Amino acid sequence: MNVAQLVGRTLAELGVGHCFGVVGSGNFTITNTLMEHGVPFTAARHEGGAATMADAYSRASGQVALLSVHQGCGLTNAATGIGEAAKSRTPMIVLAAEAAPSAVYSNFAMDQDGFAASVYAVPERVHSAQTAVADTIRAYRRAVNDRRTVVLNLPLNVQAQDAADQQVVAPATIAPAEPIRPSRASVQALAELLAGAKRPVFVAGRGGRGARDEILALARHTGALVATSAVAKGLFNEDEFNLGISGGFSSPLAAELITDADLIIGFGCALNMWTMRHGHLIGAGTKIVQIDLEEQSLGANRPIDLGLVGDSAECAADVLEALVSGNVEAREGYRTAAVAVRIKESIDWNQVDFEDLSDGQSIDPRTLTKRLDELLPAERIVSVDSGNFMGYPSQFLSVPDEFGFCFTQAFQSIGLGLYTAIGAGLAQPGRMPVLGTGDGGFHMAIAELDTAVRLGMPLVCIVYNDAAYGAEVHHFGIDNPEADMRSVKFPDTDFAAIGRGFGADGITVRTLADLDAVGDWLDSNPSRPLVIDAKIASDSGSWWLAEAFKGH
Repeated sequence: MNVAQLVGRTLAELGVGHCFGVVGSGNFTITNTLMEHGVPFTAARHEGGAATMADAYSRASGQVALLSVHQGCGLTNAATGIGEAAKSRTPMIVLAAEAAPSAVYSNFAMDQDGFAASVYAVPERVHSAQTAVADTIRAYRRAVNDRRTVVLNLPLNVQAQDAADQQVVAPATIAPAEPIRPSRASVQALAELLAGAKRPVFVAGRGGRGARDEILALARHTGALVATSAVAKGLFNEDEFNLGISGGFSSPLAAELITDADLIIGFGCALNMWTMRHGHLIGAGTKIVQIDLEEQSLGANRPIDLGLVGDSAECAADVLEALVSGNVEAREGYRTAAVAVRIKESIDWNQVDFEDLSDGQSIDPRTLTKRLDELLPAERIVSVDSGNFMGYPSQFLSVPDEFGFCFTQAFQSIGLGLYTAIGAGLAQPGRMPVLGTGDGGFHMAIAELDTAVRLGMPLVCIVYNDAAYGAEVHHFGIDNPEADMRSVKFPDTDFAAIGRGFGADGITVRTLADLDAVGDWLDSNPSRPLVIDAKIASDSGSWWLAEAFKGH
């Protein structure tokens, strides 16, 4: 057994969930070892696709995912996907082969530590046969306990070292970190704010996804409405006072109710420009509280009145206990009968009236998405690419819970959607994967349609096709109608035909009647993707991206 085999075996024993990658000479042995020890492997067509597949798999499964890449160019090909995962604090390990230190003139030589740090990942390294197990465990613990994306460099000379006398440490010895509890003083301060609030709103982000029950218990005791950032969509589906997404994707009623709050509490939520619409969702005089695991995150995006360092579930439970022990009784607060009626009647975008822009040659993207929401199975996992279209699948496609929505937008890169959908679909095999993407992003990622076909994945690819980089067309044309748009407009593409060329099914949609083919596809018990080339009518620019461009 050599070091590459030892590291692969150690990771398998630690219980990693899935490995994605493109295999070359430098990562051939470790990838095969992982498979030999029961870790599933998906071969992608490009390392960039593999990186985001691993990211999405980790988000949707709760397990550590692996990315396996060749030294040098294999790692740099994965740069955007690794950066997205790192910015999102995804527990993920990149197994990066590395040129030997002595190979200074190797074509593959580069500063892999510096590269990893440049995209905010954590560089680690396997140093020798004697330290290989400890080095691997250190990387694993950093990924899990610190919620970090780790690049574990594997120098070729070290990989080849004999490790026959080294032992794998039993997973039982790798104790998980205990959740961080907030200080008693901060708990008491938040309890006092809640005791005096009349219209509190709780907003849960990625860090609140494991704290649903505790947050809801506190919300019901204090009369708080609940909402999420985009990445946690679906978390509070069961609650009648759920406002859905807070921020650019908020429905008109949700935006109104959040703005009228006198106290907003972010549970594991950055309260950034997206979630708070550049602060426009914060009313005059509203108190702001932020709960996060890291002190430097508190107030990083906007001024706050109180910051708590701690796990969201622990904070919610401790504050509720403080209220109860202080004889602060449960109250109605913002959870009034009148608010409940309004939420039931119009909180969802599917309940909001609009002027249908369909004209027979192109379909209104809202009309399209509302109908697909009715047609597609409720047990779904929706992934959304970035672009002018992105609000439509985010707003109009419902999801069963917080694990039914995968939103890789921390790097704000277009082209990650297809990769996300494949990784998330593998993590949730009981749900139909659904992708919302634009024509620009789908063009960037389309090589991985082959991967979905090889996997036999019934993936629905909704391509919102306006033959342009729509965000730029609308943004730069708002104030200058005479602007030259040739750099961001393109000839129309027949994505349905391209999809069929890859071995998927493909349909072109210009009218609602064209969507009948989706029902036929669903009835066929599909085992390959469906590409829906939706020729969409122009919406004159999505207002949520008009807001976003203010931050650029």
